[in-house]
Amino acid sequence: MQCKNHPDRTAVHICSSCNAPLCDDCVEEIRPGEYFCFQCAMLQSVSQVGSSLADKKDKASKENGKKKKWGPFHYFMTVASVLIAVMWVVIIFGGEPPPQQTTEFAKKGRVFLFMVDGALKRYAHYEGNRYPEQLADLVPKYLPLKESELIYLKRLSYEKGVKKGYRLFLANPREGEMNPVLSPRGIEYMPSPSGGA
Repeated sequence: MQCKNHPDRTAVHICSSCNAPLCDDCVEEIRPGEYFCFQCAMLQSVSQVGSSLADKKDKASKENGKKKKWGPFHYFMTVASVLIAVMWVVIIFGGEPPPQQTTEFAKKGRVFLFMVDGALKRYAHYEGNRYPEQLADLVPKYLPLKESELIYLKRLSYEKGVKKGYRLFLANPREGEMNPVLSPRGIEYMPSPSGGA
């Protein structure tokens, strides 16, 4: 019988779950005497709670007196663990960095509106669900603007409220254009007054 992944190799084990023939490089021994293909080993690891698969495999290897080389399953588990650890470090200690090149976007009204809205949400996330008194309080930690660029914030209207959190919209939308009003609850639209800039 040939390995399901390597037709040129003889199968030496059968997957305990799907009965696929496997060679030494394709098999994962989860418990002593129980062999699985990579996919079934993944399903087993997700369904089991408690000690990790790596610990079980090391224990089984020591009991059998042999040390098997790492396979794709081990590399996958190691990389996944590292990525999860990095993600938690960023969430707990780092925070989401503000977008760069804000000055270029500040010249585009609606794009800048949504960038400032994102900065308000980051501010609330890291400042205990509070919102700033004024938009300038976002700079530079949550919105990367220089002192000379604070003038761009005057293109926006910001109202901080107790019930709604905040309302953010363009101060002078184009005439006849719907003006998006952003708040923690989502987006609403209001018609711009005639004679807007």
